[in-house]
Amino acid sequence: MKFVERIKQLREERQLPQRKLATTLDIDTATYCKIEKGERRVKAEQIVVIADLLKTDKDELLVLWLADQVAAVVTDEQKVADRALNIAKRNINKKNANKS
Repeated sequence: MKFVERIKQLREERQLPQRKLATTLDIDTATYCKIEKGERRVKAEQIVVIADLLKTDKDELLVLWLADQVAAVVTDEQKVADRALNIAKRNINKKNANKS
């Protein structure tokens, strides 16, 4: 599931109008509508606000958001995307191992 699909689903389940999220995010309703349509990206710091308002796990939303960001970058480079993702995963694992 994509980030925008999930926030729309949660918003509808909680019967919140788009204008409520827009007001909380300090943006206009048209801008929020574009976010749900995938025409505009949410900033990372806005995810916590959205999660609080929708009463959901912020980590779930962050994971979906990040996955969408990665997919947007690697889609244009499908030939090397798998290799790049594997290298990134190894680098993350090394970094985490060094912290221990």
